[in-house]
Amino acid sequence: MKISCVDLFCGAGGLTHGFVLEGLPVVAGIDMDPACRFPYEANNQARFIERDISTVTDSELLALFADADVKILAGCAPCQPFSTYARRYELDSNGKWGLLYEFARLAKGAKPDIITMENVPSVAKHAVFHDFVDTLERLGYHVWYDVVDSSRYGVPQARRRMVLLASLYGKIEIIPPTLDKPITVREAIGQLTHLQAGEVAKSDKLHIASTLNAKNIQRIKASRPGGTWRDWPEHLVADCHRAESGRTYAGVYGRMEWDKPAPTMTTQCFGFGNGRFGHPEQDRAISLREAAILQSFPRDYAFVPEGGEVGFKVLGRLIGNAVPVELGRAIARSIGSHLSLVKDCE
Repeated sequence: MKISCVDLFCGAGGLTHGFVLEGLPVVAGIDMDPACRFPYEANNQARFIERDISTVTDSELLALFADADVKILAGCAPCQPFSTYARRYELDSNGKWGLLYEFARLAKGAKPDIITMENVPSVAKHAVFHDFVDTLERLGYHVWYDVVDSSRYGVPQARRRMVLLASLYGKIEIIPPTLDKPITVREAIGQLTHLQAGEVAKSDKLHIASTLNAKNIQRIKASRPGGTWRDWPEHLVADCHRAESGRTYAGVYGRMEWDKPAPTMTTQCFGFGNGRFGHPEQDRAISLREAAILQSFPRDYAFVPEGGEVGFKVLGRLIGNAVPVELGRAIARSIGSHLSLVKDCE
């Protein structure tokens, strides 16, 4: 049985890499961000296509699947209004974000055997998601979706995500959680080289920590794992926290805890002031490599070419927006298990 997958909105390749590690062949990933090309192609045996999804035709997608017996269409369509994609697309007349409609258009035109989508839990609050599900059901797909806890599938991070699976063969759903106890920050990154703020490891240029000004050095030294800015001396409290609107943001300028999963990685996860992204012990924010590991990328996953520039903003975006690799593996195993049952019933 020849299987072929195409990954829409593929980013740096988190979902694709999970599929590859589980033996589900991915022929191509499509994304409009050129920064994704190197990490996607360097770590996966798949072609990167730099395209706006709205310009991809049904015939082009079918050509990528070629003569596969089982066609799988995967993707994480950015729906949140603050995403890079969302800023690129205007709201339509019904006030709905368009990217999931583009996903539905390609699903309808190519009608792959299996479809999967990963997204933020809040996507279910929007009509576009339910329109997407309705479209699939009208096409004859058996659709399952739910919010899953990524930490139960090997991601060392508190990351809840909406996962959808749809099949033309019959009922499909995600496999049961693979872990009873989540992987902790200590287990994930505790062995990495010690760094100072602003320092880069000699053995891995992605293991680099952002600089901190003198006041933020004082703040992180006054911070305890799992604590908040409320633990600081009064002279270190930021003006934004003194305002009524900032009093509830307790996790900002926070340290992670060694023996718990990390908080949700975001595109700004390299900055101490952007969330609970302070290292549990060292006086710095987590490094880009640590963020990638907490997204369950392998420790040797290459994000920039040899001699290439390590940019916090670009790589933070690629890492924070990625589908965690281990969640991708769980989705791939779910599809593989489903296909095995289908084959046994033939």
